[in-house]
Amino acid sequence: MSVEFSDSNVIVYAYDIAGGDRRGKAMELLERLSDSNDGDLSIQVLQEVYVTLTRKVARPLAAPRAREVVQDLALWRVFRPSPDDVLAAMDLSAQWRLSFWDAMIVTAARQVGAAILWSEDLNDGQVYDGVVVRNPFR
Repeated sequence: MSVEFSDSNVIVYAYDIAGGDRRGKAMELLERLSDSNDGDLSIQVLQEVYVTLTRKVARPLAAPRAREVVQDLALWRVFRPSPDDVLAAMDLSAQWRLSFWDAMIVTAARQVGAAILWSEDLNDGQVYDGVVVRNPFR
């Protein structure tokens, strides 16, 4: 089994009505990860998806609809960080000069054994301790 971790920004595009071309690409990726059971995410991703879909996109979703999206995503394998993971993210943040929240995403991907981290926010092709970042929109 190949593990692939999805950052919240990719998921948001799949449900953002104003997502344009990225919406279709994101939806295809999420469908593949769901169908193959290769998709992982984290509690942080679930939280970010809900907040972004209800408050930050041009055409926000109603809270009940965003809750349905998160409920569906919660069927994936969901990483739940420990205090040690938070400390590891702090170290990773300093080592790679990442924001703490991006370092938490990388830490989660590393902890689940992901080969690929799908993200628009991190540098495409960058490798963090064996996890390769891929931008699905490139």
